[in-house]
Amino acid sequence: MIVRRRWTAAATTAILISAVLSHPGPGAAAPADPAPPSISLAAGETALVRVQLRDQAQLDRLVAAGADLANRPRSRDNRILVDLVLTGAQLAELTAQGATAVQVVQRAGDGSRHYADSVRAAQARTTAGLRAPAADQRTATATAVDTLLVQQAYWWTTNGQTFLQTQVATTATDDPDVEITVSWRTADGATGSFPLYRFEDSGEYQYHYALPQPVPSRPVQVTATSSLGGVSRAVTPALWPNAAPPPLPAGYQKDFIDAYLTPIDVQARIKRLARQYRDLVDVIDLPNRTQGYRRNAVAYLGDPAAAAVVVESVRFGDQGMNGVQVRTVDPGRPNRALSVRYRDRVLTVSLATDGAGKTVSTTDEVAAAINAAQANRFRATVEDGSAGLPMPVAGPARLDDGLQGTEVPARPWTVQALRLGVHRDGSRVGVLAYSQEHAREWATPLVTLEFAERMLANARTDPATRELLEQVDVFVIPTVNPDGANYSFNDFNMQRKNLVNHCTGSARDPRFRNSWGVDVNRNYTVGSLFDGYVGASANCLSGNYAGTAELSEAESRNVIALAKSHTNIKFAMNVHSYGGYFMWPPGAYKADGRVTLPRPSIDESKLFLDSARRIVGAIAQERGTVTWPSQTGPVADVLYSAAGNSADQLYYELGIFAWDFEVGNDRWNPATGEWEGVGFQPPFDEAHGESQEYAGGLVELVRVARDYAAAEAAAG
Repeated sequence: MIVRRRWTAAATTAILISAVLSHPGPGAAAPADPAPPSISLAAGETALVRVQLRDQAQLDRLVAAGADLANRPRSRDNRILVDLVLTGAQLAELTAQGATAVQVVQRAGDGSRHYADSVRAAQARTTAGLRAPAADQRTATATAVDTLLVQQAYWWTTNGQTFLQTQVATTATDDPDVEITVSWRTADGATGSFPLYRFEDSGEYQYHYALPQPVPSRPVQVTATSSLGGVSRAVTPALWPNAAPPPLPAGYQKDFIDAYLTPIDVQARIKRLARQYRDLVDVIDLPNRTQGYRRNAVAYLGDPAAAAVVVESVRFGDQGMNGVQVRTVDPGRPNRALSVRYRDRVLTVSLATDGAGKTVSTTDEVAAAINAAQANRFRATVEDGSAGLPMPVAGPARLDDGLQGTEVPARPWTVQALRLGVHRDGSRVGVLAYSQEHAREWATPLVTLEFAERMLANARTDPATRELLEQVDVFVIPTVNPDGANYSFNDFNMQRKNLVNHCTGSARDPRFRNSWGVDVNRNYTVGSLFDGYVGASANCLSGNYAGTAELSEAESRNVIALAKSHTNIKFAMNVHSYGGYFMWPPGAYKADGRVTLPRPSIDESKLFLDSARRIVGAIAQERGTVTWPSQTGPVADVLYSAAGNSADQLYYELGIFAWDFEVGNDRWNPATGEWEGVGFQPPFDEAHGESQEYAGGLVELVRVARDYAAAEAAAG
């Protein structure tokens, strides 16, 4: 039997569309074992779920439909594992087609509970291998027909467990059935082996790899063999990342984070830091105010299950439109024309009647009449499935924006940045750290604020930290996307995008309210959807909707405005979650031929990698978390194509060395032998751990910038 071990990376991420789930396709494989009874969702419940897909074809269809993939799909034991944001109904459809739910990483309600738990905690404040089943392999011929190259072989130890990760390429790139096995040996003579899995991206072979493998002790030799007879040379695995920051001095201050922080909390923290450290801090009001935590008010006029018109206010609900009423009435007389009147905050539609006095207006006619008579106040669309139906007498229905965060100010929001340093005049090399472009990534502002507080508090007591702030000009934007974040905390914790609704027509139906908005990190100018790159969507309901044009959104314009107005910024870190990645440009490619944005020069590539080793080493000092070597590298190579992301614009247009964190590394469960995801809003203890370790990584980035500036000065 020939077993195919491969998967194709996602070229785009977006809102999951149920339609794709109802078409299993021809020649579908037999369903896999059903999901364990404990892994289930209510039909209308939303959750982040790790799913084992039935086969490659099922993944391909999900990718084509724009599934909301939380990170790169992974192959293991001939299984394709993918983290998806799903409703219960969608999970049931996937399961019926042979997929298996492996882990509920996070339920939609968990975010609010974890936020509340974090607040309560703040108030209290006190391998044996991957057990892969043996696969039948083709018998090797006497003469090998392929050549193997071990591209990566690294080992590390975390919490007493040693791991090995390898990456091997075959010259038989066009053969999807080539199988590669890695054999390892430790210093004390223990041996073992594990299979690798074919990785294709945009239809092109890249290499074979596997998730990190637990081994009994430090491996000293690995060799790869293929089912075609190829044998690699023996390689000695290298220690990863083999870098460590200087030891912290006695009395070093850290751990300033004691709860999840909403945008209101972040704003208060910025204000307090500016007051507490007047000699080291400036607060920068970024120039583009966001829409604010507000939406248009909307109501169903009629019964959505029968016949209805969606009536929406042109102005936002907080601008006097929440509570406005809309109704249809029977004029009670024959031969009356359809008419519309707005008076005393009531929109009244008087239906047309025939000679017998029966109402005869249709839903389409009512919507058209509202749009013609009250275009400055209301817009109306026919509910899906209601076109051409008789319009009933209905209402009054109250328009409402549906927002639940009563304590959140509705006004347009001024995004703020902290500027830290002794010399805040552009004379020192600049570093930018920014976070929460994606609203649901609650742990990310904890990282940037913990970093800022460490730098400020220790500048007064630790000479090394003081020296860093003497030599480096630091900029921090804790929350790039405050409107989306407010919505995530108060309304729908899986919200990824901002709150600007560019949808038109039936896509403005309020049942889509949790799918509106623009993906801020797909709205930049370099390698964008509008230039033909993949990894973003033109569908306004997609999770990675790119917007109406490059930099159409205030949030993305603010990041670029800050970078352009402070030309001393030479390094940047965009903090995202989750999955444990460390990445840099290029971040996008065109699908035809997988043509990426230009690769950095040899020298710049070395700087990216060498700096990554230093920063990954600093992260590991906190609790042993190691970002895998397979997830360290250019975005387009280790994650997926992300058209129009901010790091690409900062690097290619402004000459800034730009990286991306994905905090929240998978955790190894020795009891199950599984790597388990932590999600966007893990229990606060985990989010707190992420803030501590990745803040240490940002401190190391400041050291990288200092050393770079010193080397440039010496060379000049």
